[in-house]
Amino acid sequence: MQVSFQSPIVTISKNHELTRRSANYHPSIWGDHFLAYDPDVKENFSQEERKLEELKEEVRKMLIATPDKSKRKLDLIDTIQRLGVSYHFENEIEASLQFMYSTYHELCDEDGNDLYTVALRFRLLRQQGHYVSCDVFNKFKNPEGNFKEPLISNVGGMLSLYEAANYLVHGEDILEEALKFTITHLEFMLPNLSNFLGRQINQALKFPIQKTLTRLGARQFMSLYQQDQSHNEILLNFAKLDFNILQKEHKKELSALTKWWKGLDCANNLPFARDRLVECYFWILGVYFEPKYCFARRVVTKVIALASIFDDIYDLYGTLDELILFTDAIERWHISAMDQLPSYMKHCYQALLDVYCEMEEELAKAGLSDHVNYAKSGMKQFTRAQLEEAKWLHSSQVPTFEEYMKVALVSGGYMMLASNSLACMGDLVRKEAFEYWLTNEPLIVRAASVIARLMDDMVTYEMEQERGELASAIECYKNQYGASEQEAVDELQTQVVNAWKDTNKECLNPTPLVPMPILERVLNLSRVIHLLYKDGDAYTNSKTNLKDLIISVLVDPVKI
Repeated sequence: MQVSFQSPIVTISKNHELTRRSANYHPSIWGDHFLAYDPDVKENFSQEERKLEELKEEVRKMLIATPDKSKRKLDLIDTIQRLGVSYHFENEIEASLQFMYSTYHELCDEDGNDLYTVALRFRLLRQQGHYVSCDVFNKFKNPEGNFKEPLISNVGGMLSLYEAANYLVHGEDILEEALKFTITHLEFMLPNLSNFLGRQINQALKFPIQKTLTRLGARQFMSLYQQDQSHNEILLNFAKLDFNILQKEHKKELSALTKWWKGLDCANNLPFARDRLVECYFWILGVYFEPKYCFARRVVTKVIALASIFDDIYDLYGTLDELILFTDAIERWHISAMDQLPSYMKHCYQALLDVYCEMEEELAKAGLSDHVNYAKSGMKQFTRAQLEEAKWLHSSQVPTFEEYMKVALVSGGYMMLASNSLACMGDLVRKEAFEYWLTNEPLIVRAASVIARLMDDMVTYEMEQERGELASAIECYKNQYGASEQEAVDELQTQVVNAWKDTNKECLNPTPLVPMPILERVLNLSRVIHLLYKDGDAYTNSKTNLKDLIISVLVDPVKI
């Protein structure tokens, strides 16, 4: 969608006039849809919940009864995870995968030339944070060092190898080759496959499991799994019922958030900003969907919604004098700082104070008030970086690529979002995790920030050029290295690919201080940004493809 820009003249002093920019963003496409979902209505969940518990126990028994050495156990775990219900069986799954990890080479030897099974076990173990060597794939290569030609006709094996290869880290040449090999041949065979296989492969090529949001992936996989003649009816019904029960809880949360958002009256108080509350909730739902993270979803959705407004203030609407005052107010973080702000900034500044007060009150109940300080620090760093970019804009300055990235990785918001997301996870995140890990810019957080910043810059470059923004990743790279636009894009894409390898590496290194659930939140942030910016700015232009995805997760229940 092309975004048009308006430039009304705003008088800021008797002798000085500045152009205040504003983008013509489309209004919210949701209206009062979620507001109408009244959380006070007493719904009869008891029958559904009883049925869910019955099915859950049947699945648990099935999981325990299936031998860990069997190939059926691999398929069962994979299906449970892809249907989005593995959070019910974390201990059982970890116990099974721990056994497979301890007997990994023995089991791979028993698999022989079964590419599907070797690749599936490799992927499941890496997903769980267990490092296993990619050398197991050497036996599928010929003496010339290429993957064996007969593998091409093994569609299931090729798809399994493709999914496994997406978990590669730096230096794993065989997985680089596997990716190229599988993508080339899967794309070639796609037109000649049945609807079921074709849909499965087409979906995987767009969004491999490693880059797929749990809830969205579960909804999409259910329809595929249902078409599989060998599907397990008990497991499928359990997943459908669980999805629908959770969806009702998510709708209640979104209804309450919509009331909060309407109370801010952004349409009148902040008409220049993107009205994307539902999209923000979908974003955070991608980070954590489980029932135990209800508080985190509520508060962090408010945080990201306000950060989106701040982004529009710094990028478009605010004068430099106003932005300096606003940044200073956030540094001071006190109600008295509001006196120095223009009227439109007072609304969002008050909302900011209120949201973090809400965060602090809730965390104080668990003795975790310190977490709020790290969350606030992340927001302060975010706005300082936003101000730095605004200074570049107002002075028509093009920094070096390195100077740009140092600031833009912070202004992109993902470092702030990581600290805020983790702060709201409760006692799972210890104070030391903030002090000795997060504040030292861990590789996985930096990688998520690189993915977010560069994917955003690549799809918004033309729009930024239209509104005269010279400081973007593409423009800075072109200016510094005398590169063409395509050469700059190629370099940024390479950096995104490398950031995913960094992410994969970090997820293979969970520790007691930084366990897998923490690493998964940052991984999920990268997954969301991959979805939102893969084919354009789906967040800003949400009435295109993103609308249907949100409907599938937050509006339409699964038919049982």
